Amino acid sequence: MAAVTYSIVDGIGRIVLARPDQSNSFDLPAAQDMAAAVEAVSGDEVLAITLTAEGKRFCAGGDVTSFAAADEPSEYLLELATVLEGALRALADLPKPVVAGVRGAVAGAGLGVMLSADVIVASSATKLVMAYPGIGLTPDCGVSYLVPRAIGQQRALEFALTGRVLTADEARDWGLVTQVVEDDAVEARVDEIARRWATSAPGALGQARRLIRSSWDTPGPEQGADESATIAARVATDEAQRLVKAFTSR
Repeated sequence: MAAVTYSIVDGIGRIVLARPDQSNSFDLPAAQDMAAAVEAVSGDEVLAITLTAEGKRFCAGGDVTSFAAADEPSEYLLELATVLEGALRALADLPKPVVAGVRGAVAGAGLGVMLSADVIVASSATKLVMAYPGIGLTPDCGVSYLVPRAIGQQRALEFALTGRVLTADEARDWGLVTQVVEDDAVEARVDEIARRWATSAPGALGQARRLIRSSWDTPGPEQGADESATIAARVATDEAQRLVKAFTSR
C-alpha cells in the first residue's frame, strides 16, 4: 500500500499520509509517493485540495530509522530531502487552494508538509516541534524558509534552537496554524473548507494563492505587473463573469 494516498471526489483532491504506525514519517518510498500524489491532484478537474493523515500523529518528519540504516546516510538523506522538498514545492506552487488538518504531533519536516497548505486546522491537543537538534540534524524540506515567514525570524530562531514545543493554541497565536478545533472535528472542518472553496470561486482562489506565495521571491514592480495581468485575465473567465453578473444583479 502507498505511504501517501490520494483520491479525487467532487472536484476535491484528497492527499492522505498513510504510515500511521511510523507516525507518518517519511522514508524515500514515502517521499516518492508524496510526489506521485501531488502530481495526481494537479489536473484541471481538481478545484481544491485537502491534506490529512491517518492515525494519531500528523507527521513526525523524516523516518530516522531509514536513514540510520542506509549504507550511505548522507547520500540517502540528500535524495530523501530533495524528493520530498520537490513534492512539497510542487504542492505549494499549484494554483489550487490547500487546507490541511493536523493532530497529535507535527515535527521536523512535518512542519514543511503542513506549511504547504494555505489554511491549517489543528486539533487542540496538537504539539509542534522542530526536533532536528535532538538527532544532531538541521532543517530541510523548506522548513528554514517557511517557518520564519509564518512566525517571524526571532520566534523561528527560538523555536529552532531551544527545543520549545508549541501547543496548538500557541501555534495559532504565533501564526503557524490557522484554526484550532476539538480532535474529533478536524476532518469535518477541513472538508467544510474544501467544499466551500470548490463551490465558490476556485479559479480566483488558486490564483490569489499563487500571487501571495510567489510574492516572497518577486520584486514589487514585477509582483504588481503579475497582479494586473492576472486580474485582467480572470475577468474574462466564465467563473468571474458569472459572479460579477450575480453581484451586479443584487
